Amino acid sequence: MNTLVTGGTGFLGRHLVERLLAEGRNVTVLGRTPAPDLEKLGVRFICASLDDATAVAAACAGVESVFHVAAKVGAWGRYGDFYRTNVLGTRALLEGCRQHGVKRFIYTSTPSVVYNGRDLRGADESLPLTTVCPSPYPLTKAIAEREVLDANSESLRTIALRPHLIWGVGDPHLVPRVLARAKAGRLRIIGDGANRVDMVHIENAVDAHLLAETALKKCHVLRDTSAVAGRAYFITNDEPVALWDWINGLLTALGEPPVTKRFSLRTAMRLGAVCEGLWRALPLTGEPPMTRFIAKELATDHWFDISAAKRDLGYQPRISMAQGTAELIEHYRANPDHR
Repeated sequence: MNTLVTGGTGFLGRHLVERLLAEGRNVTVLGRTPAPDLEKLGVRFICASLDDATAVAAACAGVESVFHVAAKVGAWGRYGDFYRTNVLGTRALLEGCRQHGVKRFIYTSTPSVVYNGRDLRGADESLPLTTVCPSPYPLTKAIAEREVLDANSESLRTIALRPHLIWGVGDPHLVPRVLARAKAGRLRIIGDGANRVDMVHIENAVDAHLLAETALKKCHVLRDTSAVAGRAYFITNDEPVALWDWINGLLTALGEPPVTKRFSLRTAMRLGAVCEGLWRALPLTGEPPMTRFIAKELATDHWFDISAAKRDLGYQPRISMAQGTAELIEHYRANPDHR
């Protein structure tokens, strides 16, 4: 079976590719950065950006399943840049699927597509997609998710997964960024520090993607359009943690001082607004140290009801938060340069 993975050189994408190869699958990866190590494993690599609609559509030739993992991520940037990659890139991929008769489309979305600026406690898929958000990432991912689900048909089955805060050994973004900011003395607790969040271990996130593909295969066999296909699912470890307790526990285990300094949410929101204004007005590179979106994400509850994924996909988290955290601590202790 020929399978296309966009973003196959990223954290989630690479783990997914490795699992597909272990199943004996023929895998094509579309990405911007060549990956000789994956090519040595037998992966066919197409070096192209999602901005290149012609190359994106052509990559779908001879493919039965597409895992669309690639995206422009971040809390800050020009809306047009996010739209071009996340919306137009997804649109080109869907068109390629239609042109070449691809049967299944698994889209990696994000829980931030339901951002509303409030606490999300036990939130489920009935929440509406966001249309008002101070960050272009959730806005463009929400548009793309809607187009993916609307594209579901008898010939092309689609599904969207919303994994929340993917982490684990090898994570190049989430945990290393937290550790770096903490070591530099630049990390602050936002709000009262009691907010709870869901996370998902990388292996569990890969499981969910493979289970989603299997569910779409069943839809084809049964000619069923009423369940699974055309739907979105939250994917987590189903173990909400007190965010700042988890971060401080990790820091302490690694011999680093815990984070004790804090900002109120109001102060962080004001600081975020000031930073955003400066980054718009001045030729500053990178992301601001604080944005309004990040302030809300760090201070509010974000945990989700994943009963739909359990029921429809057969999803059950294999790696617990305790097990994954222990593995992460062991890894960093053995490889201090990776922090």
